[in-house]
Amino acid sequence: MYPSKPAYTRINNHHHFSVLTLIGSKIISLCFECFRCIIKTKYKSKGTGSMVVPLLLSTFFMYSCISHASAGVTSAFVRNEWPSVDIPLDNEVFAVPKGYNVPQQVHITQGDYDGKAVIISWVTADEPGSNTVQYGLSEGKYDFTADGTVQNYTFYNYKSGYIHQCLVDGLQYSTKYHYEIGSGDSSRRFWFQTPPEIDPDASYKFGIIGDLGQTYNSLSTIEHCWQTDAHAVLFVGDLSYADRYDYNDVGVRWDSWGRFVERSAAYRPWIWSAGNHEIEYFPHLREVTPFRNYVHRYPTPYVASESSSPLWYAVRRASAHIIVLSSYSPFVKYTPQWRWLAQELKHVDREKTPWLIVLMHAPIYNSNDAHFLEGESMRVVFKSWFCHYKVDVVFAGHVHAYERSYRISNIQYNVSTGASYPVPDKSAPVYITVGDGGNQEGLALRFREPQPDYSAFREASYGHSTLEIRNKTHALYHWNRNDDGKRVTTDSFVLHNQYWGNNHRRRKLKKNHLHPVISKMAYSQ
Repeated sequence: MYPSKPAYTRINNHHHFSVLTLIGSKIISLCFECFRCIIKTKYKSKGTGSMVVPLLLSTFFMYSCISHASAGVTSAFVRNEWPSVDIPLDNEVFAVPKGYNVPQQVHITQGDYDGKAVIISWVTADEPGSNTVQYGLSEGKYDFTADGTVQNYTFYNYKSGYIHQCLVDGLQYSTKYHYEIGSGDSSRRFWFQTPPEIDPDASYKFGIIGDLGQTYNSLSTIEHCWQTDAHAVLFVGDLSYADRYDYNDVGVRWDSWGRFVERSAAYRPWIWSAGNHEIEYFPHLREVTPFRNYVHRYPTPYVASESSSPLWYAVRRASAHIIVLSSYSPFVKYTPQWRWLAQELKHVDREKTPWLIVLMHAPIYNSNDAHFLEGESMRVVFKSWFCHYKVDVVFAGHVHAYERSYRISNIQYNVSTGASYPVPDKSAPVYITVGDGGNQEGLALRFREPQPDYSAFREASYGHSTLEIRNKTHALYHWNRNDDGKRVTTDSFVLHNQYWGNNHRRRKLKKNHLHPVISKMAYSQ
């Protein structure tokens, strides 16, 4: 079993109260009773008094081991409401805005390295129209403008609408901006909030979603995440599931998904990463260029982090340094992604951005039968780096279920020596799989048994997560189950920062810090 305390402190009541913890608390009470008696008689017997400190230290150590141990939990919750089928195209959630050439599929993402810019994207169906974004501090009163680009593309016989992308930069931190796109009667208005300035104590709340699709379950996930008031969304891949269709319907379902997520993505930036459903390899359609629809529609600020591809990049936001990796692009030694990550990790400044977060699609640790061991090759390549640089948390998707690990690694293992099974590692990140957004492929119901010791909690249900950074040492994490249409917080903990929370330079204790504590207790008795 793995100790949960070094990584986080439980704050939910999902785990049953441990019998061992109860026994440990009784031992503590008994020892303090003995201690009180010893203090009363310590002048009568010097030998007995000399045993106080060793006894207390031994008891504290034993109780710590008992109370910090936590067996993994496999939830027995069974979902029973909505089937995993895509919402029909004539449903109002996919409605095209009324009017001629009205902007649709509006979404924003971070546009630079430090959060002072956004990329605003939208589509016009009939003609290119205006490329200009008007923006300002008040709705309807716009003091600034920015001009973007427009393009379209074909996929088989499908021809996309006119895709607009506009970089709006030079923004002020912690400011709400209103913006308008389109012109005349065809214009539409939205808003967004910039993050606080880069600062180690800046608080910020992220939503985390993966494997979303466009089902009624997907709609529930989007609405529930919006209700949490998360400032931005970290998306861990598999967007529209349009590759489940064929011929022109592939492009049609990319359009419907863009309108589907606009209710959130036009107001709060989504930090994108690509999954296997974005590859879209269709040789029978002569469409063999990976990620073609995704790259045309969902830009990323990869140039700002000196990446050579929009599929892997990094941004800094408030007190977080976020690294996005591509599970389906070359990443072994000497490849562009490998070289880029080696440099990017060196650029991380934990004095300014203490929270180091990694996004990928295929999970490195997964105890579900679905996609079992598919992340193993990336684990071999990058795991030692994650431990060396003390990554706080790694979010992944791909498996349509939820799972959270303890802080573990198996970096000592290679093909010739070392134990292959993961072991507790205080330098390792927590690994969290949130591939439970709600897509049409349904849930991954078959977890492997017995549950591995490194697996803290797992459940085959739809939902999303939030990570609320409070300061440089602590963040609050919640996984929220879509409980038949309701948002239910099911797994929660306090995440301790790997750099500031465990930095002994900043938490240096006096050499004999236990002595004055015990002395005060003795005199009080």
